[in-house]
Amino acid sequence: MKAKKTVFGLAAIMLLSSALAACGSNNGNNEPAESAAASASEAPKTDKAAKDPVTLDFWAALDPSTDEGKTIQAKVKEFDDAHDDINVNLQVITYDIMHDKLVAAINAGDAPDLSWGLSEWFGEFNKMDALQDLTPYVEKWVDKANIYPNVLETLTVDGKVKALPNYLGIRALLYHEDILKAAGITAPPQTWDELLAMAPVIKEKTGKEAFGIAGAGVRSPQELIMYLAQNGVTVADKQADGKFKNTWQDNPDQLAKAAEVFKFYQDLIAQKAIKADAKTWGWEEEDQNFVLAQYAMVVNGPWIEGRSTENPDGMKDVKVAAPAYKAQPATFMEIAPLYVYKSDTPDQTWEFASYLMGADYQQAVNPGKNSRSDLVSDSGWGKDFMALASQGVVFPAVSLGGITKVMEDALARTTLKNDKPEDVAKWLSQAINDSLKKTGELSGS
Repeated sequence: MKAKKTVFGLAAIMLLSSALAACGSNNGNNEPAESAAASASEAPKTDKAAKDPVTLDFWAALDPSTDEGKTIQAKVKEFDDAHDDINVNLQVITYDIMHDKLVAAINAGDAPDLSWGLSEWFGEFNKMDALQDLTPYVEKWVDKANIYPNVLETLTVDGKVKALPNYLGIRALLYHEDILKAAGITAPPQTWDELLAMAPVIKEKTGKEAFGIAGAGVRSPQELIMYLAQNGVTVADKQADGKFKNTWQDNPDQLAKAAEVFKFYQDLIAQKAIKADAKTWGWEEEDQNFVLAQYAMVVNGPWIEGRSTENPDGMKDVKVAAPAYKAQPATFMEIAPLYVYKSDTPDQTWEFASYLMGADYQQAVNPGKNSRSDLVSDSGWGKDFMALASQGVVFPAVSLGGITKVMEDALARTTLKNDKPEDVAKWLSQAINDSLKKTGELSGS
């Protein structure tokens, strides 16, 4: 065993990594590290073997105080100790500052070798030409077949794999069975109309609201894109010139469908299906109030299972179902990428990245929320969520900072200002295209 151990730089440590809608990250050949190194040697060699150990900088938004955080640190140290030629410098950086630090590091030519990240950053980092083309490695990776194809496809641009799926945050309808039973309801809603019809009954019988939303913050655009997809509408589509455009204003049918989504939000308010202050809730309030059984149903991710330990009574009756929809089944599938940046040591970086994607690591760190089809948990928190993978929708691979901001603004116009749904849809369509124009990604510009 080598003397040098993994370095843990605690740049910031307080993160509820399971709660960020959104937020978690082995060698994919299911072999010991020594065998993994042999497998990795089959990948294309683009750098010379170094005499001194290569140091890989790895930025992760784990919470070191949690069991999950401690497991991640232990597994990274396990890899580090088993590789005399690689030292892993693990730095803990919270999500609220990681994006800006990554952008600054990329612009300075000093990006880490790998990092956790959010799916909303993928298009931006790709446009910055910061990401390593992993295609030659993935094509020879024995675990490629174990990754859900549609998941890997979302991280592929122009035929090149530009990131790996660190974990999946597939959204499902979670419901308190006891609340529904108390209202005389035997099954969760399958459609928006059923959900709206249940709302006054649940309120009358239990005194509690039927549903929860995130009206603001990082999760609100994620929920909005799901509802748009459930009514057959996309935020932006790739055009013939390779760029993107929101086409609602060019298509009256699309505009009308988008308007129906904003009408749904207003109907939730009118039917008292949501708490009055849910219009400004972020993910924290949405999650916490559901855990406390303050309302009956929410569209949420598998990470919330971890809240059972803090409130077992509030979570004991929680069941999992497919989200209610309008025209077609759809749910948001957050693919939290493992970003691999361009470097002088791609072989060593891939060896570590493939370890993080492997069965041993993923089973230990991300049970029930990983991207491997061979590791589906038998529990409802595993198989019931993964059964929705084929319904998953994701953001387009463009710079999303401006787009998610105007999506959040559109919800404020809908729920707080009570603007007409048609006006909100028109405004958002134009705002999305304005954002695409600013980043040079608007088709025809």
